Amino acid sequence: MLDNCRPEFAPGTKRVAALLPATVVALTLGGCASGALQGEPHQEDPWEGFNRKVFAFNDVLDRYALRPVAKGYRTVTPEPVEDSVGNFFANLGELRTVLNSLLQGDVENASRSTSRLMINTTAGVGGLFDVATRMDIRRQEEDFGQTLAVWGWEDSRYLVLPLFGPSTLRDATGLPANIAAYPVTYVEDDAARLSLGALNLIDQRANLLDQEELIQGDRYRFVRDAYLQNRTFEINDGKLGEDPFAADDFDVDDAAFGDDGSAD
Repeated sequence: MLDNCRPEFAPGTKRVAALLPATVVALTLGGCASGALQGEPHQEDPWEGFNRKVFAFNDVLDRYALRPVAKGYRTVTPEPVEDSVGNFFANLGELRTVLNSLLQGDVENASRSTSRLMINTTAGVGGLFDVATRMDIRRQEEDFGQTLAVWGWEDSRYLVLPLFGPSTLRDATGLPANIAAYPVTYVEDDAARLSLGALNLIDQRANLLDQEELIQGDRYRFVRDAYLQNRTFEINDGKLGEDPFAADDFDVDDAAFGDDGSAD
């Protein structure tokens, strides 16, 4: 039954390769008509029944519309051009990062993102080339969902949005502000604005075609768990917590080892 599942790209989420490649897929893919038993409810997913229905709805859209178009785009688009398209839209997203970094009191990242925006817009020919990364000025994306978490909304229920895919109640609340902070929103020509939005979506979906096979088991749970873990990673700016083995006061029970130093 799971063999009939095909993931569907959720346009409202960001591409963050901070954890494992599978997490990147899970973050941006949604939709699977899985009939697996739901089992025990997840603490952060009390609306699992509703979410699974939306998940399946998103899958239909991807299976018959977005995925075929993305495959065609991948076939006809040279890789350097595809990279430049991704760079262009990522550069537009730097403005949102600057705003949210300031709202979070992270002046350092706001300054870094401003530098990236200026360098890639000028030396990178309108953002087509990621010159800033080559200069070791790395991207650390921030959005309004992360800002709300920094402001105190730490725990939030998982929510699958129609068309937008995996989210939380907190991230969905920040979604309108994310859209308002994206420059494409203010393109006055309707045809140009819709064309840019469609190109961005298709390009992001095409980037995931080679990674779909990484999703295993109950697709819904895989996507949910990876999304929640990755959002925690992003909110904490990549800090996974203290490593007890790296602490100076880490105690080792000598009784657990033999006289020769080997474990019993």
